Amino acid sequence: TFIKAHLGVIAGMDFFTVEVVTALGLVRYHVLFVIDIGSRMVEVVGVARDPGGEWMKQMGRNLLDADDGFLHGKRYLILDRDPLYTKEFRQMLRGAGVEPLLLPARSPNLNAYAERFVLSIKSECLDRIVPLGEGHLRRAIGEYLDHYHGERNHQGLDNVLLTGPPANENGRVQRRERLGGLLNYYYRGAA
Repeated sequence: TFIKAHLGVIAGMDFFTVEVVTALGLVRYHVLFVIDIGSRMVEVVGVARDPGGEWMKQMGRNLLDADDGFLHGKRYLILDRDPLYTKEFRQMLRGAGVEPLLLPARSPNLNAYAERFVLSIKSECLDRIVPLGEGHLRRAIGEYLDHYHGERNHQGLDNVLLTGPPANENGRVQRRERLGGLLNYYYRGAA
C-alpha cells in the first residue's frame, strides 16, 4: 500500500555480486544499483571489488547530484540492512530530503522490485557469460541495461518498453542482437 501511494517518489537500492576472471584469478565484484519503482528505470551506481564507507559516500554524492542525480525528486529509498549503507551514507540521504527506509532483517520480498531486477540481469545475462575483467563486466552490464530499458517488455507495466519508439505495425521483422546474440530484440523495421 505504501509503495503504490508513493510510486513517483520512491526508489529501491541493492547490491549483487558477480565473479570475474582476472589475471589474479577469480575476483568477486559488487554492483550497486538503484531502481525507480514507478518507472522501473535502473541505474548502476557503481562497480567495485571492495566497496567501503568512502566509496559509498561518493556513490551517495553521485546519486544526490542536483543536476543529474538519479535520486533527484525522490523522497524515499528502500534499503536492506547491509553494513555498507553506513550511518554517514544514510545521513547524507536525509540531508538531501531522501528518507532511507530500512527493511527488517531477512525480508528480501519487501524490496521486491530490486530483487526482481537482480534475478533478471543474472538469469538473462550474467549467469550466461564469464566476465573477463572489470571492463568486460561493465560492458556486459551496460549492454544489458540498454536492452532492459529499450528492448525488453515489462510484464508489470502491461508489456511495454520503458523507452524507445512505439511499435511499428508494418515492415519486415528485424533482429538486433547484443553480447554476441545472448540478448535479442525483434522489431518491425520502417516500411
